[in-house]
Amino acid sequence: LKIGDTLPSLTVKNEKGEDVEVATLTAEKGVVLFCVPKADTPGCTTQACGYRDIYTEFTAVGYDIYCVSADSSEAQLKWQTKKTLPYPLLSDPSRTLIAALGAADKGTKTKRSHFVFEKGTGKLVDKKVPVKAGDSPKIALDFIKSLT
Repeated sequence: LKIGDTLPSLTVKNEKGEDVEVATLTAEKGVVLFCVPKADTPGCTTQACGYRDIYTEFTAVGYDIYCVSADSSEAQLKWQTKKTLPYPLLSDPSRTLIAALGAADKGTKTKRSHFVFEKGTGKLVDKKVPVKAGDSPKIALDFIKSLT
């Protein structure tokens, strides 16, 4: 996806195994999708907990957070529970969404990254591929705050 493109019309599962229609995520709020290579690994946990720790700052400015990985819903639910992650985790084992975002890397790897989508339009307004695990949450939040 390039800046100005909209979220693709794809269905993935969340950590509970429920269907999530990606294109509808920005209907009422802005969205940050962040991609991690593997649930419950050190770098990915740093990134996920970074979003967790400032989650209320995102919701205060009307943004939802979603973590995307190729892990199973079951693995994500276990990680979400273990780390008290307050946002949904999207399971993309076929890596269709990961590839559409531009975060797919050689074969079965996922680039650590994040994508900011505008409320209402669903347009991509910012993306960082790759991004450092510890920097991603603050970079995304600072960008969103710069919009207002």
